[in-house]
Amino acid sequence: MPTLSLSEGNELSYDHTEPTGANGLTFVCFNALSGDKAMWTDSIGTRLRDAGHGLLIWNFRGQADSPFTIDEFSEEQIVDDAMALFREVQPKRPVHIGLSIGGLFAMNATQRGGEGRAEGLVLINTLRKAGPRLDWVNHAVVRCAETGGMGLMRDLFSPLLMNAEWQRANRENFLGDGPYEPLGSGDGALMLLKSGIGADWSVDYEAIDVPVLSLTGLQDRVFRDPDDIDALSARIANLTRIDVPDAGHMIPVERPDVLADAILTWSQKL
Repeated sequence: MPTLSLSEGNELSYDHTEPTGANGLTFVCFNALSGDKAMWTDSIGTRLRDAGHGLLIWNFRGQADSPFTIDEFSEEQIVDDAMALFREVQPKRPVHIGLSIGGLFAMNATQRGGEGRAEGLVLINTLRKAGPRLDWVNHAVVRCAETGGMGLMRDLFSPLLMNAEWQRANRENFLGDGPYEPLGSGDGALMLLKSGIGADWSVDYEAIDVPVLSLTGLQDRVFRDPDDIDALSARIANLTRIDVPDAGHMIPVERPDVLADAILTWSQKL
């Protein structure tokens, strides 16, 4: 498992495979704040590689196997880390894929240009506007983690984030009898969740000059706001929109084949 050393005590755990096809791309996957690079390998990674494409996945500082010494995380710092990884790996023909707030990081990286420049963007349940509702949700997530850790957060939010089929299949793994355990102030997972509160969603969508694929799970009952998605989509010049009726927020987990099919079909235009 390769790692990129950013400074003493600060590393990024990553995996990189180069494209094998003549027209192969490298799909660069940006996690959600509570994500993990294993999500991509367990869902769409094999399909993308079998089609001749490469894959670059990594964990943010504070996620599994990516240690840190800094006191807080931020949107800018996460994108800075991504740029350092791109300079190290130099992915061939990158296309950035972002899940949830990971899509915000993906957009910021490509709009910086240079090594962050991508040939296209895939946004998975990303499009949203700042406002009192999003602010409330972000603070509630942090409060849950401070009170009962990731266990409490999963128990409360999973039925709102995931589709009905997933809920039926996984219900027995939640709401157990054991006590909840709060996360400490220096826990990487909690620090990442806190960083989402200060994220800047005022993206210059009109300046996005690469093709964009935007996927929305219609059973996402936390972040999906149809009016906001319509308004933001209208500001992106080269946009392909796909609504996934039988998915919620975690499309890579809930409908990996639907996601892989959509990406492979759309990427042929690149």
